[in-house]
Amino acid sequence: MSILAIDTASSVSSVAVAREGCLEAEVTVEAGHTHSETLLSHIEGALSFAGVAKEALEGIAVSIGPGSFTGLRIGLATAKAMAYGLGIPLVGVPTLQTLALSFPVPGAYTLALMDAQKGNAYAALYEWKEGALEEVEAVHVAPLKEAVAKAASRGRPVLLAGELAAKKHARLGDLPPHVLLAPAHLLTARASHVAWLGLARLAAGEADELMTLEPFYIRRSEAEVLWEKRHGMEEGKTGAPC
Repeated sequence: MSILAIDTASSVSSVAVAREGCLEAEVTVEAGHTHSETLLSHIEGALSFAGVAKEALEGIAVSIGPGSFTGLRIGLATAKAMAYGLGIPLVGVPTLQTLALSFPVPGAYTLALMDAQKGNAYAALYEWKEGALEEVEAVHVAPLKEAVAKAASRGRPVLLAGELAAKKHARLGDLPPHVLLAPAHLLTARASHVAWLGLARLAAGEADELMTLEPFYIRRSEAEVLWEKRHGMEEGKTGAPC
């Protein structure tokens, strides 16, 4: 079973073609272009490198967040359109879980982090048990320092995963000796990780509903908050007199 995997949850565009136990091709690019400009060409490139025609695909896996609001919408819309057009199943994969998949370290926690703006982070804590990645603390929004301190307070080694940890390393200050920043080459989002988790779901007979699958935003976008504030002010001005 060859599947296509897509990750556009961050500034990185990553596309992979994989089957059970084999990564057939992967294109991962961080460039100064929007995903809407590059994603389709990356998909075509990955399929070409893998030697797999899109008609031969048997499923699509897509990173569903949390992450960049625009990036998630573009990735999911593209995945849905392809799955519908090809008549194949679609599965959504949590973004932070894919970040934690790089670190199969028994006895340690992995704190997966993504930027939630204004000094906050999307955070989730994972650990490996009996060869499988398990969620210890569900995805939530918290100030970056608070999220790291909470994970550190558990007293076990903690590995910080995700580009946010590297970008804001200086803001975190001196970390406790049992809290480590993951190596730089393992911080970037990878569609291959989306593929492994997606293949597991598809092999188990799972699939998401095309019409109802939505990005996992957690919080509203700044545009929505500003619109609501402005809309509320306008209603207040034009409301019925007392």
